[in-house]
Amino acid sequence: MMVTHMFVVWLLLLPAGVSTQAPDASNMDARDVAVVTGRIERIDSFGRSLVLKTPDGMPVSVFVGRGLKVFDELKAGDTITVRTTESVIIVPKPHARTTGVEDQTATANKGVDGTRADVIQRLKAIVTIELVDHAAQTIAYKGRDNRSVTRMVANRRMLDGLKPGDVVEITYSRERTIELTNSR
Repeated sequence: MMVTHMFVVWLLLLPAGVSTQAPDASNMDARDVAVVTGRIERIDSFGRSLVLKTPDGMPVSVFVGRGLKVFDELKAGDTITVRTTESVIIVPKPHARTTGVEDQTATANKGVDGTRADVIQRLKAIVTIELVDHAAQTIAYKGRDNRSVTRMVANRRMLDGLKPGDVVEITYSRERTIELTNSR
């Protein structure tokens, strides 16, 4: 019997009141950075880890955060897909003051629905744009510590409309989902 349960992490789920502008395709980028599908060989309930056997026979160990309640439903023999997704959001904050990097991982894991969130990391900072290089797809910025940081940007549209001197809020998240694709 094929049973499909998809436990989705809302990639850009922010606590109420955190952002005044909702992310859209032009100011966000989200992508899977790791996807592993396999059959559960072993479950360590105390350590909240699984050993999967991939279709090519490779064993893969996976830690499952407390936020993913689906862990309690998994059984040896289940086939699952584990996705790790990274997302970046850039939101204009014209009159804001720059900040240091704030780790919001614990708050993000509480989320609106803690049964779905397994946020591995969420960092946020308000920065001032120093340079936007469309050809190289890079952005340079400074935060409160006045340290210059240059990053590549995968989604070219995220650079559209940005210019030196703009103040923006950058949110980086790394999150995990587990999809139970069939049961024994």
